[in-house]
Amino acid sequence: MNSVAQLRKIFKQSHTIAVVGLSAEWHRPSYFAAKYMQEHGYRVIPVNPRYAASATPILGQRCYASLLEIPDPVDIVDVFRRSEDVLPIAQQAVQIKAHCLWQQIGVVNQEADQLARAAGLDSVLDRCVKIEYARLFGGLNLVGVDTKIISARRPL
Repeated sequence: MNSVAQLRKIFKQSHTIAVVGLSAEWHRPSYFAAKYMQEHGYRVIPVNPRYAASATPILGQRCYASLLEIPDPVDIVDVFRRSEDVLPIAQQAVQIKAHCLWQQIGVVNQEADQLARAAGLDSVLDRCVKIEYARLFGGLNLVGVDTKIISARRPL
């Protein structure tokens, strides 16, 4: 389980998020989460072989077929894939020296988690990067998610 302090550290030390499984369809959760993070100052790099083959940009960014094709450093590898598909993605995340493997809500692959942690990466399971960022840095509202955290102070 990741503490609030660990999650804050991940967000504060990160600048680039590779979103594996990012869809070009605006109504998909991966698109919504990636757009939110992009609007909050993160560089989002789409990773989806379907769009990379057709050279279709997503959110104005070039799409790559795999993490190994990305020429720039990646801080967070955000995974929108089935749990059984995560292990090879975790292996690539280790190979490119990413700092964090993030498995989205509903995505839990313990073997990938253990591999990432053993290689020194932070690892987050079964959480949404958008929801956690909003929860920790003051972006949730009535249409957001009930976090059971009430505070009048905005986090630093």
